[in-house]
Amino acid sequence: MSEEAVPGLRREAIGLREVLFQSITAMAPAAAVAASVPSGAAFAGGSLPLAVLIALVACLFTASCVAELAREMPSAGSVATYTARGLHPSAGFLVGWGYVFVEALVPPLLLLQLGFTTAGTLHQEWSSYPDDLWWPWSLAGAVVIAVAGYRGVRASARFGTVLGVFEVLVFLVFAVWLIVRAGGDNTLSVFGTSHTAEGYDGISGVFAGSVYTVLAFAGFEAAAPLAEETRDPRRTMHRAVLGAALAIGFVYVLTTYAMSVYFGPDRFAGFGASGAASWEGVARASFGLFWVLVFLAVVNSTIANANACATVSTRTAFALARIRVLPAFFARVHPRHRSPAAGVAVQCAVAVAVMLGLGLAYDPVTAFLLLATVIVTVVIGVYIVVDLACAGYFLRRRRELFDPVRHLVFPLLGIVAFVPALLTAAGLPVFDFVTGLTAPVSYAGPVVGVWMSVGAVILIFLLRRHPERIAATARVHLDETSPPAPSQSGAVQP
Repeated sequence: MSEEAVPGLRREAIGLREVLFQSITAMAPAAAVAASVPSGAAFAGGSLPLAVLIALVACLFTASCVAELAREMPSAGSVATYTARGLHPSAGFLVGWGYVFVEALVPPLLLLQLGFTTAGTLHQEWSSYPDDLWWPWSLAGAVVIAVAGYRGVRASARFGTVLGVFEVLVFLVFAVWLIVRAGGDNTLSVFGTSHTAEGYDGISGVFAGSVYTVLAFAGFEAAAPLAEETRDPRRTMHRAVLGAALAIGFVYVLTTYAMSVYFGPDRFAGFGASGAASWEGVARASFGLFWVLVFLAVVNSTIANANACATVSTRTAFALARIRVLPAFFARVHPRHRSPAAGVAVQCAVAVAVMLGLGLAYDPVTAFLLLATVIVTVVIGVYIVVDLACAGYFLRRRRELFDPVRHLVFPLLGIVAFVPALLTAAGLPVFDFVTGLTAPVSYAGPVVGVWMSVGAVILIFLLRRHPERIAATARVHLDETSPPAPSQSGAVQP
């Protein structure tokens, strides 16, 4: 069978477990616990568990919106389709354009982290190993991700499930161990405002910390692009998106509480991502060889996250290429594995080129910060637009299902929660806790601006020459050979 004869992605290839871990691994829980979440400690101090809890509640508003839309529109186009149906097809194209771009940049971001984390640890253990010899490890990770993606969603999702279970278990076990060792120092006061960092007293410090920790939740929507390859997608997508946000939110709260009471709430403002006052540092000093498991969990998390986001980018590109708003090349699937093999090849090439190009031009840590700023800025912007799309979709197209809390209040609260995080990620000093960005990290804004400007030019061209292609971004490609599936009310999908 030729590639052209293959109708599309493999139907009903995976179930709830694999789809759930697609979102879980995209959130990179181990890497977030070890690096992202502690960034809020400089403001919230020992009250960081409360800040994480607030961030969880804030993210659940947007997760609820994504879950509602995923149940109505189970499509590989995910956020692009939701926006096209809820707002306008032109907005859907721009969201898809930005989302493909940043999800394609996540693998090189994580490969950089894999490289400098591994090289730094090896140098710390054996000083003869050069701490700047990071790129071989990054290249090895790229090969693993490419092979998993090429072999199809079933292999990729099951690989992600195994990796996700390992990293979550390591940090859960370590957290329980810390709580037990803390003994009489366990206290619920860390869920109050009495341990915030100096200069950020009370609720202002907790709020500042939550803005930084909210970034650790990015990725909960990553299950959505797998809808067309999932069994019972309308039910499964809804459960996976909300389940991932809740489950990993619980992990973040538990692990942060455990480290705060063990390390000392009043000293926690100095806790960070490296050195003695870090997860690996505490493990090295107090728990012997357990630090090796912590290190492996973080390395594992980088590979799992890169694998999950490569899947997201190739499926979103597939959906846009299928309606010819991206080159048809991206819609080609492998005749046996039914994976978007052409997209996987491009994703791998982009990951290696960006990772080596930026990592060698600057250094891997600086390159990591630059890419992270680009990614988070666009992703949070996408979340805000999807919140608007949720309200728009149920007000305009599904009034019979409209619920004022789930479809209006939650989207508004999601927007309110993510606007401060967007300003923080972009380095816009609207709040006193936001630090302005310096070069080359400050280049992130212009990079995003140029990419979205190119997308706007392409949009104008397509609207003039091929308006039907832009209109097609609102089509839900759940099953192109069958009539639209009925909604919960029994009505046919519009």
